[in-house]
Amino acid sequence: MSEPGRIMDVKLRGEVRLNELMRKHTSWRVGGAVDRLYIPADIQDLAAFLRSLPVAEPVWMVGLGSNLLVRDGGVRGTLVLMHGALKELRLERQDSAGAVIFAEAGVPGAKVARFAAMHDLEGGEFLAGIPGTMGGALAMNAGCYGRETWEIVSAVRTIDRRGELRDRGPADYEIGYRHVVLRENGPEWFVAAWLRLPAGSGQGSRRRIRDLLGRRVASQPLNLPNAGSVFRNPASDFAARLIESCGLKGRCIGGAMVSPKHSNFIVNTGGATAADIEALIELCAETVYARTGVRLEPEVRIIGERP
Repeated sequence: MSEPGRIMDVKLRGEVRLNELMRKHTSWRVGGAVDRLYIPADIQDLAAFLRSLPVAEPVWMVGLGSNLLVRDGGVRGTLVLMHGALKELRLERQDSAGAVIFAEAGVPGAKVARFAAMHDLEGGEFLAGIPGTMGGALAMNAGCYGRETWEIVSAVRTIDRRGELRDRGPADYEIGYRHVVLRENGPEWFVAAWLRLPAGSGQGSRRRIRDLLGRRVASQPLNLPNAGSVFRNPASDFAARLIESCGLKGRCIGGAMVSPKHSNFIVNTGGATAADIEALIELCAETVYARTGVRLEPEVRIIGERP
């Protein structure tokens, strides 16, 4: 473990790792090295770190790496690992109608779901089915089983390249299916959210969470490294149905395979490279378009360089 570092002669309390292999930090377990990985100590340390970077330095924010493909050639620039650092979770305001939960960006969605149930709140159970952190859920309006993250967001906190924090409301964003865009110039990253949930039965919420997780186990290939759904569902259809209808279920390229259990999942069967996975993503998209005329849009984020 490296010592707290100095960048541009600024004292930092977080951890700097150079040439860190990203396969250690992505759920697909693939990816080349990032030039610099930073694990902030807290939000104030993250702000100091961002201020210390050269203006032209490329920066990426990553949570659990569950919706991310890092190419084998690695990433030039700096990647900030939010999980394990921005992890505050608290009940902020509560009344007879419900409560507001404050959750920092590094908190896993499943933890937020359990926390809400523990405080007899309902409506956040779906977060248990999102295999990532709140930062990623906010950035892509993640959702499952008929619910989406921004349905329960009352406000968010962001940080920019100058390390400045802002509190914003949903009206500041263009929000849609797997789509969240700031209406004014960025970039800004989500560092926290306030979630408004109504009062309910904690016992009922915990039961719904168990049922939801049972459905995930039954329908998704959780026994192999994957990144969740690869493609967004097109209007009035399902990406998995289209992929399966084209005979792609079980198709392999190298160590990557379209899951026989769920066609919108690509799994690492062992020894897959990022190039294998990306090639299989492209094959699925091209085949579905050629046979159905539907263009599938990737839900996963792809960053980095090819070797």
